[in-house]
Amino acid sequence: MRKPFVAGNWKMNTSRATAVTLAKAVAGECASVPAVDVAVCPPFPYLQAVADALAGGPVALGGQNAYFEKEGAFTGEVSPLMLKDIGCRYVILGHSERRHVMGEKDDLIARKVAACLDTGLQVILCVGELIEERRAGKTADVVKRQFLAGLEKVDASRMASVTIAYEPVWAIGTGETATPAQAQEVHKLIRGLASERFGAGVAQALRIQYGGSVKPENAAELMSQPDVDGALVGGAALKAASFVAIVKAAVSK
Repeated sequence: MRKPFVAGNWKMNTSRATAVTLAKAVAGECASVPAVDVAVCPPFPYLQAVADALAGGPVALGGQNAYFEKEGAFTGEVSPLMLKDIGCRYVILGHSERRHVMGEKDDLIARKVAACLDTGLQVILCVGELIEERRAGKTADVVKRQFLAGLEKVDASRMASVTIAYEPVWAIGTGETATPAQAQEVHKLIRGLASERFGAGVAQALRIQYGGSVKPENAAELMSQPDVDGALVGGAALKAASFVAIVKAAVSK
């Protein structure tokens, strides 16, 4: 049985004060929901403040991105070792905004995945298609390419430290959401790809989150699907009440 996993991606939002307040509120509420793994991923400048606010509690800390080098002359980048040092357990890689706004390619994401796993971080690897790719019937091709390329440098022994987040790009921040049936179809595809690449045992243990305008109103139905193991939450993660409601909706899994 896969334990549900809900992560909040705060993106480029909050101030130091609001980040701490939000983290404390989420941690306080999630103490009563031990059946779900929970993480929050604040902006880099507030990682230490949020780490302090979460200390000793049930909610894990995550970074929103990382570079593949340990240290060096890479202005503006943050290394996996730095994330680990500050208390991060997780890191989001390959998010659609990194791919389509910042221009990150599959080979770069693969190097990041390997480097973060080498450092002992757990990786949330994002995959998902643009609206024009879905309309063209290319969803499966895009997801397959991103999944296999992103995990190119990973073997089965390290897959216990990987979570996949399927995020249809057309449903991120738009108010549009994939139907439960659409989400299940792609999640089932991803599990099949994992079985082909890493074996049936790894595939059955792999947690696959859904990300794309997840809200308290649709979370339970989405996560009731057999291959949907949690959520990567954007806008709804910025309010403790809505985020905790999504966490609680995962309990039935």
